Formats: sequence, C-alpha cells, structure tokens
Amino acid sequence: MSAAGFNNRRVALGLAAAAFAAVVVALAYFQNPGIGIGHFFYVPICLVALSAGPVWGGAAGALSAAVYTATLAFMTGLQAPRALAEMTAIRLVTFTVVGALVGWYASSNRALVAKLRDHATHDFLTGVSNARVFDEQLALRCGSGQAFTIVLADVDDLKRLNDMHGHEAGNAALRTVAVALSECASSGDSISRIGGDEFAILTARPVEETTLMCARIARTLAADEIALSFGTTSSPADGTTAVELFRKADDRLFAAKLLSRNRRTVVALANG
Repeated sequence: MSAAGFNNRRVALGLAAAAFAAVVVALAYFQNPGIGIGHFFYVPICLVALSAGPVWGGAAGALSAAVYTATLAFMTGLQAPRALAEMTAIRLVTFTVVGALVGWYASSNRALVAKLRDHATHDFLTGVSNARVFDEQLALRCGSGQAFTIVLADVDDLKRLNDMHGHEAGNAALRTVAVALSECASSGDSISRIGGDEFAILTARPVEETTLMCARIARTLAADEIALSFGTTSSPADGTTAVELFRKADDRLFAAKLLSRNRRTVVALANG
C-alpha cells in the first residue's frame, strides 16, 4: 500500500471511531429507541468496511450491534427482554451483512483499479513496462542531467518465425527475450517493450558495462536460437534530448540489423 493510501485509511478509521462514539452518545442522551438513532451506526460500519475490507466491515457491524444492545439494555433496564433480543438479532444481521457487503465491494473495486493501473503501464504479453512508461522514464532521465544509456534491442527474423511456426511461437520468443533482459539487467534499469519486436533498456551503467550486458543477453538467448540486434546511445555524449538520443539509438539499431542480415546472407551463400 502506498503512503497516500495508508494515510487515507487512517483518516477513514479515525472518522469511523469518531462517528461510532457520536452515535453511542446520541443514543444514550436521547434515551428513546423509537427515534431510530441506531441506524446511524451504518456510517462508521461503512467507513470501516470501505477502508479495511469485508472481514473488518462485518466485525464493525457485529460490534455496533453489541453496543446498540448494551445501550438499549441500560436505557430500558431489561424491561422487555424478548423485544430487546429481537431488535438485537435484527441489528446483528443487518449491520454485519451491510459491513461485509460494502467491504467486499470496496476490496473488489480496489483490486480492479490496481489491475487496470497495471495494464496501463505494463505490456500484456511480456509483463515488462510498455512504451508509455519508456517515454516517461526517458524524459525523467533526460531532465535529471545524469548520465545514462539507451539500449534498443530488436528480435531478428521474428516475422519469419511467425510465418513458419505461428504467432504463438513468436509470442513465446518475445516472452523469452523479456525474461533474458530482466535477468541480465540490474535493479535500477528500466525495461520496456516499445514495439512489436523491439525492446528498450534505460540504464545508468557506463558504455563498457552496457556492452558486456548486451553480450550476456545475446549468449543467453543463443541457447533458445533467438538472435537480437542492438543499438545504443549515451547521454550526454550522444545528446541530451529524448528525441535526439532515441533517433541515434534507432539508427544504430537499423545499421546493426542490416549488418546482421548481410552476414547471414553471406553465410547462406557460402553454405549453398
């Protein structure tokens, strides 16, 4: 849970406690069960349920029913125990059910919001960050003025793999690439899928370490017969703006892919 979410939860629970106390005082002060002041217990019950979930919401309902019964017993002196028992049973069921239902709905809504937020920032196929996060992270790094490197990685011959073995094989290859990038990158690196077969890494490593990282990635994927082409640029050596750095990295990636394609063509001709 984020700090803001934790603070909001504490505020809601504080308001629930204050509302609970206010209802108890009002119930005891007016000393008239017919007014229906006990219905105001729904306010703290719902506050607890919204902030803490169905279990605590149901518990708040049960506690409210118990306090309601104790207050009425004190006010009436147990003059009508049967009526008091019936009112207690009704309040126990309604308070507990409402607290549990409101808490369940709030928890389900939070889970849905978290899932939507995750979909908005992560690639659905590989699980790494998406192009939107890459653009944001690139802008932040450019604005920080600190040195960093962009690594663009493109899967070679992904179209041929899709044509020969189907898109599921291509998707599996993309997932394998994402795992290899994540394993070879460091904790401070940002990994994103920014295109159909293209990934990007933002790292604070120096150029020499970045080159070694790319070599490790290539060796790791070679076991799965997956080849990557890389293009890199570094700030501030190659530029300071996001557009300039990305274009240079993309140009170098294109040159690397062209070189790799030409090499494979020469090898194929020699073997033929």
